[in-house]
Amino acid sequence: MKYDVIIIGAGPGGIFSAYELIQRKPELKVAVFEAGHALEKRHCPIDGEKIKSCIGCKSCSIMSGFGGAGAFSDGKYNITNDFGGTLYEYIGKRQALDLMRYVDQINMRYGGEGTKLYSTAGTKFKKECIQHDLHLLDASVRHLGTDINYIVLENLYADLRDKVEFFFDTPVESVKMTDGGYEVICKDQTYVCEKCIISVGRSGSKWMERVCKELRIPTKSNRVDIGVRVELPAEVFSHLTDELYESKIVYRTQKYGDRVRTFCMNPKGAVVNENTNGIITVNGHSYEDPAKQTENTNFALLVAKHFSEPFKDSNGYGESIARLSNMLGGGVIVQRFGDLIRGRRSTPNRIEEAFITPTLKATPGDLSLVLPKRILDGIIEMIYALDKVAPGTANDDTLLYGVEVKFYNMEVEVTDKLESCYKGLYIIGDGSGITHSLSHASASGVYVARNIAESR
Repeated sequence: MKYDVIIIGAGPGGIFSAYELIQRKPELKVAVFEAGHALEKRHCPIDGEKIKSCIGCKSCSIMSGFGGAGAFSDGKYNITNDFGGTLYEYIGKRQALDLMRYVDQINMRYGGEGTKLYSTAGTKFKKECIQHDLHLLDASVRHLGTDINYIVLENLYADLRDKVEFFFDTPVESVKMTDGGYEVICKDQTYVCEKCIISVGRSGSKWMERVCKELRIPTKSNRVDIGVRVELPAEVFSHLTDELYESKIVYRTQKYGDRVRTFCMNPKGAVVNENTNGIITVNGHSYEDPAKQTENTNFALLVAKHFSEPFKDSNGYGESIARLSNMLGGGVIVQRFGDLIRGRRSTPNRIEEAFITPTLKATPGDLSLVLPKRILDGIIEMIYALDKVAPGTANDDTLLYGVEVKFYNMEVEVTDKLESCYKGLYIIGDGSGITHSLSHASASGVYVARNIAESR
């Protein structure tokens, strides 16, 4: 089974690599290998009634499959170099933005037309944030919504499936060099290609680390982001979300000088579980369809932790904290902000009596038994800071779900063409540790595909 190009991973990086290769060189024989399911078979068994919490599926339909971990996200494409990764350090700021805009145009053609593009340019909130020592980052944000994002992916797959060979539920065990290219080794068969693109996303972090060790590809430690997901009445942030949809706000704590940031804001959205390598963490979704919207807004508050020598396992640190949450709560823990401040755990009665209805069935508990003091102090300080620009954020009934962890792969050493130390082996997307968002991962896929097409 020989191909011109094999792509490992059918997340945004892999999808847009395949798309651009076929646009530029339709004669190429391209295959995509994905450990998860095809899009139509991706269904989380949690229904809130019979199954209320994660049952540890062999392949998590939320985290893997066609579309990657972003398939059931709220479909936010942030067009900016201010956050979402460091792709611009490799390919330049202008080209990075151009590629993100190109991806946005494709999304519009494949079902996203009519969705709104928000922007922080010229907003009055930037000044208001600065006055309270908060910093609103610049970005244009295309919000597809979980529902429209799914439609875009459906349409992209319908266009690609007859031009690209897809192998779903086919995990790649290893990658080996050959004289003329690479062997991609699966459980039952080995496939050969001239060029190989690895785009395994955050959920493939452990696999990526192992492959880099086997091939002796240099890597360096990345950060891990640890925090909570905040849920509150949508009215509290409506003045921000109505104009900006998502506001990326950064705050430097007075106590430790740590940076705390808002992340993945979901107006009128829902809090959801995530399963990463068997660890249950929390995330958020939102929909474009008003019928699927809730009365709550949720967003993450994350503290980034960078580690120096000799410690290198930043993901292991984040995993240990998430496992502690799973141990105490059987999964995700939820706590009222008022209970946290008073040093008491939340109980089912206290959650039930709150003036907000949780959108995720989680275990009432005490996050101070899970999160390190430095991280928790930073989150509390940030909530009080946000309360100055969005009064009501620090209300007693504001819900905190923990833990939310953003695992970043070890940053893989690649060239300005995103090529590893081996010619023809490219490493892109969140699996490279370079990108941390849908837009950056997609742009990296287009970029590598163009380089391959031009070299033939």
